[in-house]
Amino acid sequence: MKMSRMGIGPIKQAPKDAETINHKLLVQAGFVRQLMAGVYTYLPFGLRVLRKIEKIVREEMDAIGGEEILMPMLHPAEIWKKTGGWDNIDVLFKLRSRTDRDYALGQSQEEVVTPTMKEFIQSYRDLPRMPYHIQWKFRDELRSKSGIMRGREFLMKDMYSFHLDQADFDRFYEIAKKAYLKIFARMGLTAKVTEASGGAFTEKVSYEFEVLTEAGEVNILYCEKCEFCVNVDDITSYKRGAQCPKCSEGQLQEAVAAEVGNVFDLGQKYAKAFEVKATLATGESIFPIMGCYGIGISRTMGVIVEKFHDDKGIIWPEGVAPYQVHLIDIRQTEKAQEIYDRLEAAGIEVLWDDRDINVGGKFTDADLIGCPWRVVVSEKSLAEGQVELKARKGEDTELLSVEKLLEKLKG
Repeated sequence: MKMSRMGIGPIKQAPKDAETINHKLLVQAGFVRQLMAGVYTYLPFGLRVLRKIEKIVREEMDAIGGEEILMPMLHPAEIWKKTGGWDNIDVLFKLRSRTDRDYALGQSQEEVVTPTMKEFIQSYRDLPRMPYHIQWKFRDELRSKSGIMRGREFLMKDMYSFHLDQADFDRFYEIAKKAYLKIFARMGLTAKVTEASGGAFTEKVSYEFEVLTEAGEVNILYCEKCEFCVNVDDITSYKRGAQCPKCSEGQLQEAVAAEVGNVFDLGQKYAKAFEVKATLATGESIFPIMGCYGIGISRTMGVIVEKFHDDKGIIWPEGVAPYQVHLIDIRQTEKAQEIYDRLEAAGIEVLWDDRDINVGGKFTDADLIGCPWRVVVSEKSLAEGQVELKARKGEDTELLSVEKLLEKLKG
């Protein structure tokens, strides 16, 4: 992509009303624009990042047997009344049509996926099933803050699993847990699995996937030696400095974290509400055990910015960066066009700053946007048949031939 062809780009000043790093940098770098509190427009850079996150999530969900579908955002009130959610979920957006019918904007999809799957689950042979979708959600937050980390409209992946019994749910939970940890690792994040309250979804313990960041809203205790971790806002029996109850070797450390994913054991609540039954080989009918598995796509984008930035701008991990390379030519030359063409031909995503502006502005914008690699074409380097390469997260630069550059970036 050539920046001269883009109508949208970085701006000099961050928005004055921005309270968080992700809000400031994503607006200033040209990734998003705020329409109102908790609602954002994703500009070309931002949409590319969302699609990269979606791609990672989709690949790992497919790998564990997920079946992608797409469910609606507008729901009839009747399905929410059937489960009690219409009166008991305070963040549910409600609206009435001109025909005096009540509707809800989806804040979750249990009420939709369960009756949908009723048609396809008749026998024990039809289990387990793992439908999922990636769709926008709506929640009537009283105070939407933290930039795109807590919105009234946000993009999320939901997977719902249906199982013959609790043992099969427990088996699949371990598979899903490993997939989640792999997903976040591919984005450069280290997530901790914490125990927490199931809230409005279930009375059982749920599991949250938390990333350590000062911009988070959750207080956790985690073991320095093993994977044990709890949300101290819901579970108060653990104390900082105490011996780990799991491995007995480490001490519990306190930290602030941001939730990027969750898993709920829904039991038979929704299957019973919509009379979803599976017939066993004996002829007996049972209600399947259900699980819910969420990942905040847009929220994770905000968490990544909170984790990876410096005083110059964003530092995107390679797996989710809008472009792999930010190409800058000191003076507009035919050689820069040739390098741009060769990078693209090699399958390397390139953002070329070919604008007719001062060089200092180009370097400032490159740091602000935060692509993993910066390639500079100058008269000095060209005289030696080389270009300058620098990693966004590093300080050192190196001179390489175009062939060596391609080899390194493809590697």
